[in-house]
Amino acid sequence: MYMEGDEGMKFYIGSSFQNIKQVRHVAKVLTFNGFIHTYDWTENERADTLDKLQSIGEEEKQAVTESDFVIILLPGGKGSHIELGIALGLGKPLYLYSPSDVINDPAESSTFYHVSGVNKFTGSIDDFLLHLLKHELVTD
Repeated sequence: MYMEGDEGMKFYIGSSFQNIKQVRHVAKVLTFNGFIHTYDWTENERADTLDKLQSIGEEEKQAVTESDFVIILLPGGKGSHIELGIALGLGKPLYLYSPSDVINDPAESSTFYHVSGVNKFTGSIDDFLLHLLKHELVTD
């Protein structure tokens, strides 16, 4: 947990290009509260070559590795689910957000959404941010 006065905890946000506005909103709120964003993939253009895919993939893998916690905003694509797996494999605290209850529907959900270390949240993005800040931001 981040203690006020300490260097901010580092976070990474995985999602899909269709959620760029939400990713930027979450990153802005967290950085305003003293957290450090390890990599902002929303600044990238869609990769159109294998070299670009490799370069972006390496940066995203490093960003997940350097993070103190990882956020996955659903719906997500292949990349965000790989980032989820990397975070789980490294034992990173993981926050999984879905605007709907689809993550609790066995027909639509992933087994990995329900393993230990995954903190699930459904509802509004602002309620999710309040929940996240309550759990990661400690002021003494």
